[in-house]
Amino acid sequence: MMWWLAAWAWAAPEVVVLGIAQDAGHPQADCRKECCRAAFDDPAAGHRVASLGIVDGDRAWLVDATPDLPLQLHDLLGTERQLAGVLLTHGHMGHYTGLIHLGREAMGADHVPVYAMPRLAGMLLGSEPWALLTRLGHVDVKRVSAGEPVVLSEAVRATPFEVPHRDELSETVGWRIEGPTQTVVWLPDIDKWEKWSTPLEEMLAEVDVAYLDATFYNDGEIVRDMSEVPHPFVVETIARLAHHPELRAKVRFVHLNHTNPLLQPGDPSQAAVEAAGLAVAEEGERQPL
Repeated sequence: MMWWLAAWAWAAPEVVVLGIAQDAGHPQADCRKECCRAAFDDPAAGHRVASLGIVDGDRAWLVDATPDLPLQLHDLLGTERQLAGVLLTHGHMGHYTGLIHLGREAMGADHVPVYAMPRLAGMLLGSEPWALLTRLGHVDVKRVSAGEPVVLSEAVRATPFEVPHRDELSETVGWRIEGPTQTVVWLPDIDKWEKWSTPLEEMLAEVDVAYLDATFYNDGEIVRDMSEVPHPFVVETIARLAHHPELRAKVRFVHLNHTNPLLQPGDPSQAAVEAAGLAVAEEGERQPL
């Protein structure tokens, strides 16, 4: 390859999917059901917690710091890139607890910017062990506001937008990531679509790819009252977009609970999603920006 072609390929920004499972991963702790049995027996059958990487040249950013951060950071950075920042969606366990690996017991990171909404930033700065990361200079917590872009590089900017979702500890946001040619949305957690002031269809019409909450495939998937953990069921998202084929093609499902049949090889749910013109994201898939 000519050197200038190689340089162009290096310079093109992109996102990469680093995980697709719900906060607790797949397999989930102490799950003795069929959904996790194969993944306990063979780690290759499991799935890492939902996270997205943003890459621009020799710099990379994490969107959500998960319990799987060590392996995800290894996949994202390789041997040539530096971690330039972390963008957080909210304060549930699968989305920020990986920050602990930036501390002195592990990476000993040097002032890595962590972008968070005000309530989440307050939690990180005001409670241990997260506050220790700032006191020791491992992270710099940067407060962000919904609708205000964060300039990551000359080519890439990311804008948080607020969504409704069990906000016991913090606000919840999705991130709209814009590059030179494409726009991608990362929205792993939200309550039912009808609770959001922005119509799903309107959001999809304005982007090229959207990674959307697919925690549960359908009602009754878990024994507990599912109204306690509201999410849009995959079947609901499919039905809502039934008359919008151009929008369905933009959807990649992420944040799948360990019980979600879409995680099971050969399950009929996979064919149903494919037939409807949507897709389940795959770990390692890349999308140019």
